[in-house]
Amino acid sequence: MRSLLSILLALSIAGATTAQDRITGRAFASRSEVIAVHGMACTSQPLVTQVALDILKQGGNAIDAAIAANATLGLMEPTGSGIGGDLFAIVWDANSQQLYGLNASGRSPYSLTLEYFQEKGYTSIPPYGPLPVSVPGAVDGWFELHRKFGSLPMDRILAPAIQYAREGFPVSELIAYYLELSGKRFQDYPNFRDTYMPNGHTPVKGELFNNPRLADTYEKIAKGGRDAFYKGDIARTIARFMQAQGGFLSEKDLADHYSEWVEPVSTNYRGYDVWEIPPNGQGIAALQMLNILEGYDIKGMGFGSADYVHTFVEAKKLVYEDRANYYADQAFHELPIEQLLSEEYAAERRKLLNPDRAARSYNPGKLDPGNTIYLTVADAEGNMVSLIQSNYRGMGSGMVPDDLGFMLQDRGELFSLDKGHLNAYEPHKRPFHTIIPGFITQNGKPWVSFGVMGGDMQPQGHVQIVVNLIDFGMNLQEAGDAPRIQHHGSSQPTGEQMTDGGRISLEEGFDYEVIRELMRRGHLVSFDLGSYGGYQAILRDPVNGVYFGASESRKDGQAAGY
Repeated sequence: MRSLLSILLALSIAGATTAQDRITGRAFASRSEVIAVHGMACTSQPLVTQVALDILKQGGNAIDAAIAANATLGLMEPTGSGIGGDLFAIVWDANSQQLYGLNASGRSPYSLTLEYFQEKGYTSIPPYGPLPVSVPGAVDGWFELHRKFGSLPMDRILAPAIQYAREGFPVSELIAYYLELSGKRFQDYPNFRDTYMPNGHTPVKGELFNNPRLADTYEKIAKGGRDAFYKGDIARTIARFMQAQGGFLSEKDLADHYSEWVEPVSTNYRGYDVWEIPPNGQGIAALQMLNILEGYDIKGMGFGSADYVHTFVEAKKLVYEDRANYYADQAFHELPIEQLLSEEYAAERRKLLNPDRAARSYNPGKLDPGNTIYLTVADAEGNMVSLIQSNYRGMGSGMVPDDLGFMLQDRGELFSLDKGHLNAYEPHKRPFHTIIPGFITQNGKPWVSFGVMGGDMQPQGHVQIVVNLIDFGMNLQEAGDAPRIQHHGSSQPTGEQMTDGGRISLEEGFDYEVIRELMRRGHLVSFDLGSYGGYQAILRDPVNGVYFGASESRKDGQAAGY
């Protein structure tokens, strides 16, 4: 770990030089917002953003464009996404003038049991290999979104991804970096080299990369629908491969998969309704944190102040104890969501927060029984989609089925092996999930569709975006570019407990006097170049009838409209 002096020096220098002086906007804003009338697309890859806009210009709606973008990202950013993973979405439907939530996460294999892990001496589920693999839900998620809201036929929607997969695309700097790291980890796993190292190495920046196996898979899906993936040759190939690797995923597991339309849940924060998908995801952690923070004069504290950082971190610690103990698959447990999101509960938890001292640990509240891509698209009719999709640990489990061109996720790692835990491993159960799409409405109308990538960072990032917009009055681009806070070390849904207070990573741009004050209050502060997430957002301006788009500089993202 770097010395305190080097941390303070780096942060203070960085805080003075984060960006060139701007004529308008804050110094840390990397660019202006994008503003357009007919449509807006914000993704983590510029070529993918153009794919989404092309679909809109062909007469497709925001849902069509989001599916096309997600499919293309599975090719171009396989280090964070792909059809081997899961998907969640929040859709604002212009016709019905309401929000819809989709949980397209997959379940554990029927034939794998908790007793298997216990008999083999596992204390946790391994991150790689066949054991953490759960059913991939993304493809079914596409078809559920398309069935309910889509307009163009699926073969046209998937055509850009298929073309790029056959012809190739130039790999960007960031993805080349992550692919190199993945290559070191997975190069000896079956089929990885053939798929992702065709020239004997992972593609470098600017090198053209194609994936003809994935093109074939996408064509089968485009022609045969979701059943081509879950009940046809693709399913048989996945099951056969997994069992050859000592895994448990079967044809029945795939055939029985289904997504679930759910009611998004919300809390009101200073007049704005912030929406998330309910568990098995962690979205309500953001809502719980906002409920606690609403009891403080956050605006008066000021952005980047020691009081704000301390209050934010302690609220996060409180909420993540509930996250570790009460978030799980609602098909297996009745969860006290209404109580977790109540003002009364937030007030009780708020009493535990000491404004002058960091807590080493908190207990969960007492209740009555009871690596990722994000994209957002909006169209001329007023439809807006907030979509997030992931394989979990970067590329996933290392399991690349024969000749299919993608890697299966390792989301099952997030189950607990503690039999009494709500998130304990059980057959055909959805694990605790980190990926969360976000949405904000005001007076029943859409305002902002947004997301922040990055595991445990995601609820923390959601809260910071909301606070930046509402309390600190930042515009959409500034809210994403502003220096971020990330607290590490809270108790986890897999059973690990926090006992030492954890540590705070502060992105470049915080004043060294703030860091000294945080340390005086008992916080362990560290310097971290990465892991602060990636952000995309679209804001609807009903007065001028335009969309504002934003995409941050931490990734390769682009916001564009027409």
